[in-house]
Amino acid sequence: MQRKNSILRNGMAMIMAIFVIVIISTILALSLRLSSQGVQRTTDLYLYEQATILSRSATEYAMSVLSKVNPCSLNSIPSFRYNNTYDINISTNYIPFNGSDCDTNATAIGAVFANTTTEESDGTVIIDVTVTGNPAGTTEPIKYFRRTIQKL
Repeated sequence: MQRKNSILRNGMAMIMAIFVIVIISTILALSLRLSSQGVQRTTDLYLYEQATILSRSATEYAMSVLSKVNPCSLNSIPSFRYNNTYDINISTNYIPFNGSDCDTNATAIGAVFANTTTEESDGTVIIDVTVTGNPAGTTEPIKYFRRTIQKL
């Protein structure tokens, strides 16, 4: 009779050991999955913030280009690529005063957005910056758009 109990105990012990191993492996698999998702979210957030900073830099670059030339004579600001990862496109729309030199120039900085009736608003430009990219290691392509109104 002793022998049957020890076989039964050994069989139950084996089943309990397998059950514990399955539970522990499931918990480890879930924790590994959550850990890898956290790393991916952190990477995506870092690259998005980099696109945000690049859009601010592109706005400052556009303002420096506009300050060097007569804005009425500038047709476009060339787009450029940063670090072989991000494409940065800049488009501008000029808001002239009715009767100013840029009022008659339909190609002023890409396009004349609207005419104003106050001289104080003359020399205002709307700058649209689009940063797009698909860096290695991201789950989705990154696209960031920023519109600012600047006074020349």
